[in-house]
Amino acid sequence: MAVLSLLRSSARFVTTSRFQDIDICKWTRCLTLSAQRCYTSDTSDSSVDHLSSGLEKYKDLQKYFNRRLKATYRRFSNIPDHSVVCGCHHVYFIKGDGIYRMDKRQRESEPEQVLDLGQVSGGEEKTGLEKDESFQWTIQRIRLSPQEEHLAATLKITHREELRCVVVRLGKRNPPPLDPPHVILTLDKVFSFEWATDEVLFYSILEGLRCSRVFRLDLTSSGSRITSVHEETQPDVFVEVALSRDRQILTINCNSRTSSEVLLIDVTTSSLEPFLVQPRQLDLLYHVEHWRRWLIILANTGPEQEYQVVKVPVSESSMVSWEPLFSPSPGTAVKDMDVIGDHCVLVARTPASELVLIVIPMTQPKEAYTVQLPSWACAIENKRPDLADQRSVFEFLISSPVHPPVPYCLYPEDGLLLSGAEDGPSPEKHSNYITTRLEACSQDGTFVPVTLFHAVAVECLRQAPLLVHVYGAYGRDVNMEFCPEKRLLLEQGWALAYCHIRGGGERGLSWQRQARVEGKQRGVEDLQACLHHLFSFGVSSPSLTVFTASSAGAVPVGALCNRHPHKMQAVILQAPFLDVLGAMEDPSLPLTLEDREEWGDPVGNPKHRHAIASYCPLHNITPQRYPSMLLTAYCDDTRVPLAGVLKYTEQLKKAIHTHLTIKPKSECEPAPNIVLNIQPGANHLGPEDFELMLEEETLKLAFLYTELGLDPPRPPRKRKR
Repeated sequence: MAVLSLLRSSARFVTTSRFQDIDICKWTRCLTLSAQRCYTSDTSDSSVDHLSSGLEKYKDLQKYFNRRLKATYRRFSNIPDHSVVCGCHHVYFIKGDGIYRMDKRQRESEPEQVLDLGQVSGGEEKTGLEKDESFQWTIQRIRLSPQEEHLAATLKITHREELRCVVVRLGKRNPPPLDPPHVILTLDKVFSFEWATDEVLFYSILEGLRCSRVFRLDLTSSGSRITSVHEETQPDVFVEVALSRDRQILTINCNSRTSSEVLLIDVTTSSLEPFLVQPRQLDLLYHVEHWRRWLIILANTGPEQEYQVVKVPVSESSMVSWEPLFSPSPGTAVKDMDVIGDHCVLVARTPASELVLIVIPMTQPKEAYTVQLPSWACAIENKRPDLADQRSVFEFLISSPVHPPVPYCLYPEDGLLLSGAEDGPSPEKHSNYITTRLEACSQDGTFVPVTLFHAVAVECLRQAPLLVHVYGAYGRDVNMEFCPEKRLLLEQGWALAYCHIRGGGERGLSWQRQARVEGKQRGVEDLQACLHHLFSFGVSSPSLTVFTASSAGAVPVGALCNRHPHKMQAVILQAPFLDVLGAMEDPSLPLTLEDREEWGDPVGNPKHRHAIASYCPLHNITPQRYPSMLLTAYCDDTRVPLAGVLKYTEQLKKAIHTHLTIKPKSECEPAPNIVLNIQPGANHLGPEDFELMLEEETLKLAFLYTELGLDPPRPPRKRKR
């Protein structure tokens, strides 16, 4: 999983499941998961209710959408995912209050509980996080040791960033177990972790928003021993550990926005000592996989500093020995890389913005070929291979915001692509909805991709409500995984647009570089061009248009609101980054130093300050008519401090009041609704608990329909026999 590890850091971004590398918890998938995958206390927290404002207006409609959205989640409760973990002898899964397993040889036997979440949260060692507030444990990731002697799992507590790693001794295989599974150790603040052997676990820890240290845990007959392996001194570098697909190489990945450094540990040797692949150098990004004592490296050493695949012997890994293996065609953006048997498989996005797989035979790279995926595919999730899986097969799920995940298998040796949808509950047909890919011409002549989902022909969309999604920062693609809320809107006649503006990664590394620091204005110009193109294409109108964005995606939306507030009727922002100038001027904030490569340094560079001041949403508020806004924020969010959201809301309300005061009465227009929804905790990505998530999403739906003056949708009546 190459490019993902290069992008994953402590940045201000939102993408469901990717930030925490969540292998297990998929709360957006279905209603039943909330009961299956967490352990919850019975208290509640309303200490931040007084900060919220304007919510009462939507309560009745919110209750209605609560019923509708629950019904929608139930419809998709059996869609496939990759939450089951297969070991050598058992299958592991989440059920009720913990992790369970079943013997592969005895399918009819009762599941055996491996980890009880109630025990993790109880007892005398209760931490301060758990004592005086409601809390809920959510399982984030599971790792099995090579011979299935131990299991490690990370748990996240409600409203907090911190993770806890629990190490379980699994006991003997033969029933009845003489040594039943039991917790032998807990480790706090663990972010990433991998087993090198059955007795050795490597892990990195998350302190604040920094992940800079890697440790080694040795399990011995007399207890355990922890030693430091690596410590990163640069404040903008994020460190995590990963295991190659063939489980022979463990990597310590040290990535910043503009550089990479990877240390390798050969787990087939007894020493387990790390060695450096290639020293860090500015603007060099690379990630390492392993194949037959060769390193297969994805590096931005291709034309225009885009990604290409190179190879090098493990024994001579420095850059001078790198040998080019494959370079994608111009305009093709590599999103991920895996090594499957004797083939390298790239996930890529074509110039037409469609997802494809590029298969490269290691021994004959000139015979690389492309595998076309369904045209509606917008997101892909690779399956981690099982411990005992020796097959050369690439298993993955594809989805879109309105299409539930569909399992596929690629056999690289034969070029055979099979859909697994027939084996289980088949998702609803995708032909009911249309995926249209457009291009908008930005101010400087650059063509910007737009993905449009709709249920009727484009020529029938002039009166359709339009929900526009955008991100455009840190080289991240806008999130396009399946979302039941989007499906519900599409079924009610909405059009959904996803704008792939510069600053994101949809068209490669150069797409991000064009909209960094002094180029940030380009992202705002791109968004304006996308909206203009949609209207010109016959899709909706300003009075029926709503923008939605999260985190750093709020920057282009907020800037567009300041410049062209009449182009939209309403805006929905979650954990919004709105005070760019104030945040980047404050070095005491945890992300300021790291984020200078993205936004610039307004303190030390006057040009950077001028650039930020020209688009910063907070610092460009002016008396005029703004669209209605729903802003959801979290009181302990360290990525986007609450103070910036509160300051933005206050100044926005003042500007609107001033505008309405000085405007002649004959021209008076209704005041927009500025709604502030402040939630407890530090959940920058939103709550893990299903009911809390449902409350937020139904508020958004109620806000959408109220501000656009739409009648709430009614469920279809059942025909009488």
